[in-house]
Amino acid sequence: GIAATPLLALYLPPLEAAGLLLPVLITQDLISLYVYRHHWDARSLKVMLPGALAGMAIAWWTASIVSDDAVRLIVGGVGLAFVLNVWLRPHASAVKLSDAAGVFWGAVSGFTSFMTQGGGPPYQVYMLPQLLPKLVLVGTTTIFFAIINALKIGPYFLLGQFTPANLGTSLALLPLAAAANMAGIWLVKRTPTGLFYRIAYALLFVVSVALVYQGLSDLIRG
Repeated sequence: GIAATPLLALYLPPLEAAGLLLPVLITQDLISLYVYRHHWDARSLKVMLPGALAGMAIAWWTASIVSDDAVRLIVGGVGLAFVLNVWLRPHASAVKLSDAAGVFWGAVSGFTSFMTQGGGPPYQVYMLPQLLPKLVLVGTTTIFFAIINALKIGPYFLLGQFTPANLGTSLALLPLAAAANMAGIWLVKRTPTGLFYRIAYALLFVVSVALVYQGLSDLIRG
């Protein structure tokens, strides 16, 4: 999920890419919500969702003002700093961050999710240090972004992102997206927890590097 929009944004404006993928993501959300309906952390959702709503409101207001490249750099920089910090601390233990931190990172996640569907890195800055059981982490992530994605429908419509061409492409992608989603669910259940977290950190690192590279490249060309 966090890799799809940055890759698509190599060919489309980020907000247009986000609009094209939104119906696909919502379809995947519906599948995942059913699968992980019994696995989620109430505290994390309680503190992060209010911040995410505020972040989305700010993003909607500034959608035509904020530089997409600046957003990419910020999101990628946060993700890189977080992963490098984890990798440089070889014996990290579970950390329960404060509610204020949850609201803050929820707001950053809501903002970047609205702008580029890039809410994953700031969300994981708050969630991954808690070292929750993998199914609880995945289920909480599913619920968080399912709510965020559903709330994007109205603003994206008003911003003109649901064009006939975009919706047609989204419809064509749905069967592949559903199949990939089921494959992901199968893998999560069979991946050892330690390996699961190593994969999560590696993916976050790769996506963050891609965001920083893309943001810098576009700023230099601009």
